[in-house]
This record gives sequence, C-alpha cells and structure tokens, in this order.
Amino acid sequence: MARTLSRKPAVIQGSFVSTPSSYQVRFIHSIAEVDAGQWNTLAGPVYPFLQHEFLLALETSACTSLKTGWQVLHALVEIAEAENSETRSTEVAHKELLACMPLYAKTNSMGEYVFDWSWAEAYQRHGLSYYPKLVSAIPFTPCAGPRICVATSVNAEQIHALLFAAVKELTKRMQASSWHILFPEPDLKQSLASLGLLQRTGCQYQWFNEGYSDFEEFLATFSSRKRKNLRKERARVGEQGIEFVVLEGAEITHDHWHDFYQFYQSTYLVRGRAPYLNKKFFTELGSTMPQYLMLVMARKDETHIAGALFFKGQDTLYGRYWGCTEEYQFLHFETCYYQGIDYCIRHNIKRIDSGAQGEHKIQRGFKPVHTWSSHWIRHVGFADAIENFLQDEEKHINAYVTNAADYLPFRKDLELGAK
Repeated sequence: MARTLSRKPAVIQGSFVSTPSSYQVRFIHSIAEVDAGQWNTLAGPVYPFLQHEFLLALETSACTSLKTGWQVLHALVEIAEAENSETRSTEVAHKELLACMPLYAKTNSMGEYVFDWSWAEAYQRHGLSYYPKLVSAIPFTPCAGPRICVATSVNAEQIHALLFAAVKELTKRMQASSWHILFPEPDLKQSLASLGLLQRTGCQYQWFNEGYSDFEEFLATFSSRKRKNLRKERARVGEQGIEFVVLEGAEITHDHWHDFYQFYQSTYLVRGRAPYLNKKFFTELGSTMPQYLMLVMARKDETHIAGALFFKGQDTLYGRYWGCTEEYQFLHFETCYYQGIDYCIRHNIKRIDSGAQGEHKIQRGFKPVHTWSSHWIRHVGFADAIENFLQDEEKHINAYVTNAADYLPFRKDLELGAK
C-alpha cells in the first residue's frame, strides 16, 4: 500500500565558508510556489520539459499528484538573510533564486523508464520499504537533459554538494529509501559520481543530422538493400491513401487536440492500461507553451487516423507521444520517424531523441547511444549490492551498444571512412 506522505514544507539551511551569504535549500509542494520567470531563467529555453509551464501542466491536470505516486517536492536554492539583523530575527526572506531541481516523492516506479522493480522486490523480501523514494526526473519523459539548473554567478559543484546534503537529510526525515536522478546530462552525471552516487548505464536510439539537404541524401548513406526497403515503406504508406500535415504551435486547434488524444489514449487502452497523461495536460501545453510543439497528423479520406506529438528544443526534436485509430502498414514508422527526419532536415535540427526502447529504430538509421542515471541508496548493505549489480549491468549494456551498432543500415565504406 502506498504510504501517505506529509505535505509539511521542508527548509534546510547551509552555507559555504567561501561565500558571505547563507544558502538555503527549500522544498516546495507545487511549481506554482516559485516565480515562472525565475525558474525559466535558470532552466533556459533549450530543453522544453523543464519549463515551468510543462511542470505546471502536469500538476494542474493531476498527472503528477499523490494519487499517481508523484508528489511534488521541487528543490530551490536561495540566498537567505535575516529580515531584521538588528534584532537577529530567526525568520528568513527568500531572496535570489540560485538553483532549482525537479524532485518528486515516489510511491511507485511508474513512468520513470529506468527500471528498479527488482530493487523494490529485494527490499520487500527483506522486510524493508523501498517506497517512498525521491526522484529527480521529468515525469513520463525518458529524455536526457538538465536536472539541476544553476545560476552562472555561483559554483555549480558546490550547489550540487549542497543539494545532495539537503536531499540526504530529507530522505531521513521522510524515511525514504533513496534518491534517483534519471537521464541527467553528462556533466551532472560526472559531478554526482564525484559525490559518491552510483551510476547506471542505459541505451536509447537517436537520429543525427549530418547536414543532409533532403531525405534522399540521408538515404544515400544506406546500403543499397536497406535503402530500397525504406523507400518501399514510405511508398506503401502513400499507396494506402494516407497523407500528412505538420502543425506547429498555434496551428494546433482544439479539434486537433481532441483527435490526437484519442490516438494517444488508444496506445494504452489496447494493452488494458490507463494512459499516464490526460487531455487537459495536452490542451494546457497548447495554450502555455505552443512554441515548443509540433504535431504530425495522418489522414485518410479527409479523416485523421493517427498522430505524433514532438517537442522542439534548440537543436533537438523530441519524439514523445503517438497513437492511431486504424492500423496501416508502416504508418507508425512514417508518422513517428520519417516525418520527424524530414522536419529536422528542413529546419537544420541536429538530432531526434525518440525516447525509450525500440530496436526497430536501428535499421531506420537511429544510432544506439548511452544514457545514464545516478542513485544514492540510504541502506549501506543494499547500496553495496546495487553497486555490484550496476557494474555487471554496465558491461552488458556496453556490449549491447557495440553489437547493436553493427545492425545500422549505413554503407560500410562510409563507416570505414568515419574511422
């Protein structure tokens, strides 16, 4: 049974000898408690999923809530000074925001895409509780990106250490088992490793734009047989009378969202599951952050039959959600992959991050790449056991990435030339 978590706010004080001001770590229960402008200034515009609007839409739509197992506990690092130094008041005023980090108390492992079910089962077998645990991640979004955003005026490694100390204290207060940072950027992963967090390696598949002028130039990098196969796939979709429209931002209407949500929902319902996200979440994104959105809709006989929603970063197109009401041969590949590749080539976007899983992406030119997560386990015995597991797992992941690259469709002469 999920444990009921306290909503009492937590404030943890800290300071550095090298700085005159006291740094305060404050944990909040809603992204609405922090100014959107301050949060987005730290997060920057490059990565859409850490925008204040995105995290707020998850909350207001109740996709992240106690009920879904995602209790908000976002961490803020601020300068805290006494309001009345003459009287030495113990009250503090929240000053400049120096850093922010998404954080959730989890009572399950759903929607994370870094799978730790076996860890939870091991805890249970030993009569211990794995939940709640603390997770720094973007809910339902297995896309690498910033996890701790730090102002340029302060030392990032010091902030990382301060947050680590504050989170460890919070786990003790909450009797949480652990802290997990999912899909961090490489620099943060290295910083967390230096603080003693365990590192886990994973694999995803991404497409990279090598400056192609059009789709045919991309196909020219394929071996002859693989090139013919892909052309047949694209031609077959057209032969079935299916055409596509690409919509951006304000072009996405209420009717488009209605149709798209039916498609998205169907991918879960056919498996007997409820979808993670609801229609309110998507429509709110359409209102609050349209500049990040691109929607591909497939239609046949003037009726929409499928759709794929992408998010636009500065140099990355993120393929996130898809669905259809009718199955057609190669429809999924065209809607989710080839239309996205076409878009990236037209707009000079460097890569497509297509999220988790999907070995079928390899033969369509998506390269296997490493992903990471960082983990702190409060129980020393389990920390040692998990560290051993991760070391063995990393060997298998590295071997898999090397082996999977052998199945890429590219011409051998190009691969040798690259070497």
